[in-house]
Amino acid sequence: MQRAAPRPVLAHDDALSAGGRERMLVLDVCSSTGLEDWSPDLLKARVYERILLDLILGDLAPGARLDEQSLAARYQTGLAGVRDALGRLALEGLVIRRARSGTTVAPLDLVELRQGLEARALIEPHCAGLAARHATPDEAAALRAIFDDGEAAARDRDLPALVAMDQRFHAGVARASGNLALARILIPLQHKAARFWVFSFNSATTEPELMADIEDHRRIAEVIGRGDVEGARAAMMRVLNVSPEAVQRP
Repeated sequence: MQRAAPRPVLAHDDALSAGGRERMLVLDVCSSTGLEDWSPDLLKARVYERILLDLILGDLAPGARLDEQSLAARYQTGLAGVRDALGRLALEGLVIRRARSGTTVAPLDLVELRQGLEARALIEPHCAGLAARHATPDEAAALRAIFDDGEAAARDRDLPALVAMDQRFHAGVARASGNLALARILIPLQHKAARFWVFSFNSATTEPELMADIEDHRRIAEVIGRGDVEGARAAMMRVLNVSPEAVQRP
């Protein structure tokens, strides 16, 4: 499918002047891992999420060489934060770091995509079921609120906003499961899947299709809020487009 043209990510000052748009572009994935040295309040965590969003959107294109000095200037931060962020992204397989040859954006690998989807089909419905069992009222309410601006984003075909909502939602479900070991496995898989979704996004993607996907995500939040374990599993499988038979272990 023809790839959509990359959309620019708003800089911090532009986002604040755009009526709160920056809120939509917060991925909030660092807080879902439970790693104290990656608290979302830390500078390196904020740099990581900004680079991550640009990787997902394709603004940092597959195969592109990443110069640390240029990234520091791009994100108006120090080299230490950039290096820490690239180190984490390398562990997630989103960038490739080699001695003496530098850092490049990882290619889009269809085999890796298929394997990642198989892993998500096994893990993520279980996480949704755990979230239905363990989510606090505040966590359930936060999940429901993530797509409050979904209609406007779908109408405007606002790809950065849609990606940010999606990443925040799936990270939120993983966090609400109460199982950080599963969350740490699942969240990087979601990042990789999002890169392919952006790659396949094109002019044929309609507003009704986008809204149907948003409603499927809202349905997950609703059943998690009701504490419906099996309903949450089924709703997540619908979003992942997998059948119950596909997640049966041999």
